[in-house]
Amino acid sequence: RRGCDPGAWPRAAMEASELWVGFVGAGRMAGGLVRGLLQAGKVPASNVLASAPSDKNLDAWRELGCRTTHCNLEVVHRSTLVFLATKPHILPGVLEEIRPAVGSHHIVVSLVAGVTIQTLQRLLPPWTKVLRIMPNLPCVVQAGAMVFSRGTNAGDEEAALLQSLLSSCGLCEEVPESYIDIHTGLSGSGVAYVYLFAEALAEGAVKMGMPGALASRIAAQTLLGAAKMLLETGEHPAKLRGDVCTPGGTTIYALHQLEKGALRATVMDAVEAATNRACDMAKD
Repeated sequence: RRGCDPGAWPRAAMEASELWVGFVGAGRMAGGLVRGLLQAGKVPASNVLASAPSDKNLDAWRELGCRTTHCNLEVVHRSTLVFLATKPHILPGVLEEIRPAVGSHHIVVSLVAGVTIQTLQRLLPPWTKVLRIMPNLPCVVQAGAMVFSRGTNAGDEEAALLQSLLSSCGLCEEVPESYIDIHTGLSGSGVAYVYLFAEALAEGAVKMGMPGALASRIAAQTLLGAAKMLLETGEHPAKLRGDVCTPGGTTIYALHQLEKGALRATVMDAVEAATNRACDMAKD
């Protein structure tokens, strides 16, 4: 990377109608975001450039029609919107490397867990427009839940651009930065809670005699349908839960068992534990 030749790179075109997007880091989450952008027609693949140390992850980007490089500086020089998608321990070195190339026209968006906007602004030039987003794994199938916060120099225009782009990958909400760690506990880690619940649902059906593959498909569709009803009706979960229960029916008997197992309190404790861990990671 240090051997890159900045003189060979023209600055990215700055026309408002043409957005040049760069990714420093090309892992799974970054790949999920770019697939959402491409499928929604938000940006042409030829306007996307991704960097990574090796070709391990870059091959998939090339298959999408994106350009790739091993040079982080090239990404900054050729892009106006730059996503930082490295591992947390690598990011400080990357910011030191790209800092000289960051101009006032750049919008820098960090996906990196545990790195605050304050830290990003300290390690980048003082004029940098910085935003921080926290996606979750279903972004890779364009059904993610994302929140973002803006730094001192990022205004309404930058926030609207980011929200417009990321809406192609799922739900996207602007929040105070203090909510980002809570989002990690709720949604980032919460995906795993749902997988555990789906596994348990299917295993219950297997116990009662249903084939495992069929039980897993039905469990997944049950979760998908329930989530879709929550989003589309806007009803409180308790209201929809009550709608399923009939007096003396099967559901209330099942819910009684879940209450005896303290399901709600246990899930609340899980969200709290993950949130606290995210806060601790940000302090490290």
